[in-house]
Amino acid sequence: MEVLRPQLITIDGRNYRKNPIQEKTYQHEEDDDNFYQDSVEYSDEPCDAYDVEQTPQGFRSTVSAPSLLYKHIVGKRGDTKKKIEVETKTSISIPKPGQDGEIVITGQHRNGVISARTRIDVLLDTFRRKQPFTHFLAFFLNEVEVQEGFLKFQGEVLEKCSMDRGVDSSIFQNPRKLHLTIGMLVLLSEQEVQQTCEMLQRCKEEFINEISGGKPLEVEMEGIEYMNDDPGMVDVLYAKVHMKDGSNRLQELVDRVLERFQASGLIVKEWNSVKLHATVMNTLFRKDPNAEGRYNLYTADGKYIFKERESFDGRNILKEYYSE
Repeated sequence: MEVLRPQLITIDGRNYRKNPIQEKTYQHEEDDDNFYQDSVEYSDEPCDAYDVEQTPQGFRSTVSAPSLLYKHIVGKRGDTKKKIEVETKTSISIPKPGQDGEIVITGQHRNGVISARTRIDVLLDTFRRKQPFTHFLAFFLNEVEVQEGFLKFQGEVLEKCSMDRGVDSSIFQNPRKLHLTIGMLVLLSEQEVQQTCEMLQRCKEEFINEISGGKPLEVEMEGIEYMNDDPGMVDVLYAKVHMKDGSNRLQELVDRVLERFQASGLIVKEWNSVKLHATVMNTLFRKDPNAEGRYNLYTADGKYIFKERESFDGRNILKEYYSE
């Protein structure tokens, strides 16, 4: 990572630098409990973005978080929690595992409470990013006419290109699952699922109805493209999607939905615009027909894993179906 271009983590609409320090070697480097102590340091500049309540005993702030992430704030033998408390001169109360509630931070000094809150939010955000995706936002493109066109495409490809390396029926999308993905989500509680539903409803009321005119948007799937830079070693082949009337309304709609979810923290900000596409072939389907979107390289407990993919030669398919 470039020193002058550190990774940024966005929390509550504010950006924080993730600054690396010299790594140490441990007998169990894979243990995420060492994350706070040994991997990163965070700046503790006072921040007015947090709601800090003044009490007769000092100051208080609360953090809502799914219980699945509590253990990352506690740390091994409670070391992470103790370290934050000592360095910020605060007391941190965390619900017991499996119990819903709020993390409560109290202290004599407002800046100390804010510092502890900042560190906790960064830890929550970091370990949330390591969770496997649980949901995705998408428009389904599975009308009968679209399914029939896709099945015709699949049949022609298998007839003409089945001798090409890696091309077989297992890597084609299920026609009933054709969709346009807006973004991938990690929702770790029923409360977060409900929050997502409510946000979608607000999007509908505030701008989706206005953009669409209250009517379904008519789109076309035409032409194909591939995700990587080598047509002879393709992992994902997708159909391009655009409005039938040539307008930019679909792009505007999905970009505004993405922006709203990124601002809320429900979708990690990785890009500013949605690439309009519908996956038609994906090598992840060889082993997992239900694979969706970008593969998440972490297990449920936050351990990094590697999954080998067998690419396919897409050159003949692209010659036959590619369009500008």
